[in-house]
Amino acid sequence: MIKHPIGIFISGRGSNLKSIVDACKEKEYPAEVKVVFSNNKNAPGLSFAKENNLEAITLDYHKFKNTEEYEEKIISLLKPFDLELICLAGYMKILSKKLIGHYPNKIINIHPSLLPKYKGLNTHQRVLENNETKSGCTVHYVNHEMDGGKIILQREVEISAEDTETSVSKKVLKEEHIIYPEAIKLVLTK
Repeated sequence: MIKHPIGIFISGRGSNLKSIVDACKEKEYPAEVKVVFSNNKNAPGLSFAKENNLEAITLDYHKFKNTEEYEEKIISLLKPFDLELICLAGYMKILSKKLIGHYPNKIINIHPSLLPKYKGLNTHQRVLENNETKSGCTVHYVNHEMDGGKIILQREVEISAEDTETSVSKKVLKEEHIIYPEAIKLVLTK
């Protein structure tokens, strides 16, 4: 089984990072995490990366004049890893044309709603406010439109009248951990 080199971008705890790393440990899984990148040097997920002997890189956006310079530096830092796929896993910074253009159709993201519904932030709150009976998560390609790229996989969860933002978040996150590794496999083996 060929192990394709992938990179994971995180900003926080990295729970999806863990599910991807766990999947990569399986012999028949087609990916290997070569690098974890974060725009937040205090992201808890970086500790997980280090515990698993993964290369971890952080870069503070505020040390650059603009997004273009920042992303040029990211591209140069990632170059030695020869990545075939970048997976955004709770990366809380919108990518510009520079990075997306450098990795065309090689960047994917997971979003906690059934896209195209509820793009952007505060998805669970908006789902509840609209009395939805189901929500879920979506893995999609990243393009220049926020949460607007081609959908790779989705999973649904039921919403009940008793649900809160916290309970919906827990239900959705559980599904995220299942579908993100599945979506990576789909992308790398098609």
